[in-house]
Amino acid sequence: MAVIGGGVVGCAVLREFVLGGLTAVLLESSPDLLSGASKANSALLHTGFDAVPGSLEARLVADGHARYRAIHQRLNLPLLETGAIVVAWTEAEQNALPEIMAKALANGVADARPLGPAEIRQREPFLAADLLGGVLVPGEAVIDAWSAPLAYALQALANGGAIWRNARVCGGRREHGVWTLTTAAGPARARVVVNCAGNQGDIVEAIVRPSPFEIRPRKGQFVVLDKTAHDLARSILLPVPSEGTKGVVIARTAYGNLLVGPTAEEQQDREMATVEPALLQFLLDRGVRMIPALAREPVTATYAGLRPATQFKDYQIEALPAERWISVAGIRSTGLTGALGIAAHLAALHAEHFGPLSAIADPLWTPVPNLAEARPRLWQQPARDEIICQCEMVTRAEIEAALQGPLPAGDLGGLKRRTRCMMGRCQGFYCTRRVMEIAAPRLPGLVEMLA
Repeated sequence: MAVIGGGVVGCAVLREFVLGGLTAVLLESSPDLLSGASKANSALLHTGFDAVPGSLEARLVADGHARYRAIHQRLNLPLLETGAIVVAWTEAEQNALPEIMAKALANGVADARPLGPAEIRQREPFLAADLLGGVLVPGEAVIDAWSAPLAYALQALANGGAIWRNARVCGGRREHGVWTLTTAAGPARARVVVNCAGNQGDIVEAIVRPSPFEIRPRKGQFVVLDKTAHDLARSILLPVPSEGTKGVVIARTAYGNLLVGPTAEEQQDREMATVEPALLQFLLDRGVRMIPALAREPVTATYAGLRPATQFKDYQIEALPAERWISVAGIRSTGLTGALGIAAHLAALHAEHFGPLSAIADPLWTPVPNLAEARPRLWQQPARDEIICQCEMVTRAEIEAALQGPLPAGDLGGLKRRTRCMMGRCQGFYCTRRVMEIAAPRLPGLVEMLA
C-alpha cells in the first residue's frame, strides 16, 4: 500500500495498515511530516458532540476519540482532562442550547448536561459576569497535536512500514493491477493507494479520476497567550456555533499556554497561511470579552493553519474497487481526533474491497518523549543536560535525540514540533543560533545560513 500525505491522517493510516500486516509506505512531499494542515490546529480531542448526527464525521470522530484514549498511555501521549463548556452570551445563543444538548445526546455523548450561570462561574471564575448559561461536555480534552501523529508514524516504522520524505507525488499509472506512482524521490509501486493529501487532495485525486470534491482551503488564525494566562481558563470554552464556523475557542495548550482562535476564512492559496493584525485583534477582543483578565496578558505567538475543507460538510471517504484506490478528503478541524477512527474505517473498506488484513500478533510499541507541561520533563531530572531553549526548557539532549533515530527532524519546523525549541516567549530570539549549530551537521542548508 502507498499512503499519500504525511499529516495526522496519513500517519494514522500508515500505522493501521502496517499493524494490519501490509507492506506500506507513506509518501510525503516535504522534508518532514506534519508540514501541511496538521502543523497548525487547536490540539483538542473532540467527542463529536456537535457533529451532524448520523454523519460519517460524527461516527469516526467518536471512534477516534475512543481509540486515542485506549492507546495514549502506551505511546506516552498526553491527555489533559479539561472538559469543555459551550457558553451562551446572548438570548439567541441561550435559546440554542437545548438543540446543542439534543445533538450531543444523538451523537452518543450521554454525559453532556446543561449548566446554569452560577455553576459555570464556580467552574470558571474569570469568565465575564453576563454569561447566561451553557452546556458541559466532560469528555473534551487537550492533547499534543504533534506528538500523536509522530508516535503513529514511529510505531509504523518500528513494525516494518516505510516513510519517504521529499517525495511529492506528481503522477501515476496502473498496469496489471499495480500502481506505479511518480514521486520526487523515485517511483513507488503499490497494489492499493490511499489519498490523504489534505490541501492537495483534489490534485492528487486527478491521478485516478476527475475529482468529485474540490479543496477549498479554510484558514484559521490563532493567538497564543503567555503561560501566565494558563490558569484563567480551566475548561475548553466553546461558543455557540454558527452555520459556517464553530467560532472562537479559548483553551489551554499542552505546553502551558492559553490559546484563542481560530478564525474561518476561505482562500485559494493551498500552502501559505498568513496572519493578519486586524483579525488577530478580533480574536483578542473576543477573548477579552469572555475573560476580561486576558487584557493584561502578553501574546507569546500567533500562527495560522489551512484546513482542507471541500464543498461538502461531511468527510469525503470512498473506496474505488476497480481502481484499487481509497480517497480521504474534507478532513477539517476534527482530523486530529478522527484520525485513528478514519484509519480503522479504511481498514474495513480494505477488507470489503481488497481483502482482509492479518494483524501483527505482537506489535512493537514506541513511546515518544513527553512534551506536555503537566507531566515530568527531561529538564527536571537531576542529571539533565544543558538547557538550550530557556523559554520552553528544552535540553541539548532532547534536540540531539530529535535529530537522530528512525524518524529524525527533516527541517527546523520538524525540530520545533519534536522538542518545543524556539516556541516560547522570545520565539527563538535567544536560542535559534545555538539550535542551528547543534542541528547543522544533520540538516542541509543550515551551515550556509550560519556562515
